Amino acid sequence: MRLRFLAAIFLLVLPALANAHKPSDSYLTLTGTEQQPLQLLWEVSLKDLELLVGVDADRDGKITWGELQARRTAVVDYTLAHLKIHANGKTCPATLNQMLVNRHSDGAYAVLDLTVGCASNVGKLTLDYSLLFDRDATHRGLVVYRNGGSSSTHVIKPGQAPLVIRAGERSAWATLVDFIVEGVWHIWIGFDHILFLLTLLFPAVMVWQSRKWQPVTGFRPAFFGILKIVTAFTLAHSITLWLAVMGYVNLPSRLVESLIALSILVTALNNLRSVLPLSLWVVAFAFGLIHGFGFASVLMDLGLADTSLALSLFGFNAGVELGQLAVVALIFPMAYMLRETAFYRWVVLRGGSLVAAVLAAIWFYERAFNRVVIGF
Repeated sequence: MRLRFLAAIFLLVLPALANAHKPSDSYLTLTGTEQQPLQLLWEVSLKDLELLVGVDADRDGKITWGELQARRTAVVDYTLAHLKIHANGKTCPATLNQMLVNRHSDGAYAVLDLTVGCASNVGKLTLDYSLLFDRDATHRGLVVYRNGGSSSTHVIKPGQAPLVIRAGERSAWATLVDFIVEGVWHIWIGFDHILFLLTLLFPAVMVWQSRKWQPVTGFRPAFFGILKIVTAFTLAHSITLWLAVMGYVNLPSRLVESLIALSILVTALNNLRSVLPLSLWVVAFAFGLIHGFGFASVLMDLGLADTSLALSLFGFNAGVELGQLAVVALIFPMAYMLRETAFYRWVVLRGGSLVAAVLAAIWFYERAFNRVVIGF
């Protein structure tokens, strides 16, 4: 009966957690100089272009340069239909100079090198961006605007008004708020990071005694156990997030994503039968170092302007912490109240850890060997 129940839980939550990869983004870099019109480099994921216009002609799962070039007109027409640029109220037509390919942490991107038909020294730019918003609520347009000595970063998301950029008027507070919100959003939709945090929280209200998990005797040890776990995880991923974004350490994305999956697998299996000779906060710190490199991919891919790097880094990290604390605030009270029940021991701790272990094993195989197992 218990095994049937655990299997039912697994089947219910698997579709929701299956996709744990980096959410969809496109990158827009607007550059203005006194001598030339505005220039725009717009990078769109090949995976997104396959969804939007179909570029994998032979359906073999690999998009070649020839296939992309064959769909060049369709790619340009579709993307430009979802981006309107206005300068001081005047429409600025965009024309393609060339199409290139670049790589980001989540794969290959088409790079549209565009000239925008407006002067660079405009006082006010408006970007009306809607690419993928009708298909993917997690999609973001990440914008870097550079004009002479001024630069700014912006995030465009579904449901907001067109982005307005005024040269030199982007406040530090606005940049900070944008990246705090993005940090919260990133942790909430980063299912692998959330799942790792949950695998740490499940046994935090329990203690391993007599070769089995038993409930802690009071609130104080449970609370301080959670506090140590969250503090260790926060400190660890903050260190590596900073090291990666500042360029001091650069690890291959495939290695980082594989190790993140492995961290979930090891922690989840340890929940089923505690064998690691380490405290949970030590595990949180050790694997948190790896997760920090995963968090860094968003900021590194954006290519932040030097003037906003520190604020963006601080804001994004603060947002990650706020999102993480919201998860803890939701889970911890329920876990503490249910810790003495068979439901918590079998469904939450064992069932949840079993789900986490299976998903993590699939993610590790997919990421380490570049295979697709879960197709939804």
